[in-house]
Amino acid sequence: MIQQVPARVRLAMLRAATQVFGERAGVRMLHIKGDAVDTSLRAMKTTGSDVDVLVDPRRIGALHTALLQAGWSVYSTFHSGSPFGHAQTYFHGDWGHLDVHRRFPGIQIPDADAFELLWESRIPGEVAGIEYRAPSVDAQAVLLMLNSARDSRHGRQTAERLWGAVGAEQKIRCLALVAELDAVVAFAAATGRLEAYAHRREYRLWKAVSQGGSRIAEWWGRIRAQRTLRDAVRVGARSVLVNRERLEHRLGHSPSARDVLAEFSARSVQGLREAWLIVFRRRR
Repeated sequence: MIQQVPARVRLAMLRAATQVFGERAGVRMLHIKGDAVDTSLRAMKTTGSDVDVLVDPRRIGALHTALLQAGWSVYSTFHSGSPFGHAQTYFHGDWGHLDVHRRFPGIQIPDADAFELLWESRIPGEVAGIEYRAPSVDAQAVLLMLNSARDSRHGRQTAERLWGAVGAEQKIRCLALVAELDAVVAFAAATGRLEAYAHRREYRLWKAVSQGGSRIAEWWGRIRAQRTLRDAVRVGARSVLVNRERLEHRLGHSPSARDVLAEFSARSVQGLREAWLIVFRRRR
């Protein structure tokens, strides 16, 4: 059915359905990205192919249960989706993909505090006759800037266009919000000022993500970005494991033990090659 329905219609129905099921489960959510973005900013971002919502992190479990009961399945988990562990992706045979965010990459204050801060200045929106809530226009601009920092190919240009279209007074409000959210490092990555924050623990991760880097550099950045030694050890242990979900999506079927072993071997060879290149460059 997905291929038979125009993308814009499908996404509208998906956004409306997500809101309805969220309300039934008693879950507050803010719709972000895509056609939930204010028209003053939307020209800086394409409509997209899925729907994204930022959810009260304390109610993730309730929404998860509601989605599974309504026919969604988990496509990728928080731990396997990105270096930031920020979103879990669900798939529905009729509506497509839904990204449920428990946090937004770049925001460093606790997830629940960040959600409450953004929820306080929420604005209404409507799709397919269903009312939803989105972050304020200022917050949307900030989130789009942070999102652009994750694009090592075109993120800088996207950020420049977006920030250039924001008025002087709005810039002041946005920068104040960036400070409140403690998102200064990611924002600096988007605007080309990342080196000013080389002392921050999340610096190496944003350098690898925003400028492109080896798998080793990204994982080392992930480890350094952790708040506690326990979290750092946990992330380090995951770095050597095969991401079975990604492998399954790439192969188109559940990976066998042989598939996993082959992937592990390939990753090991790649890791050794990257490590050799790092050593070689440092010696030059």
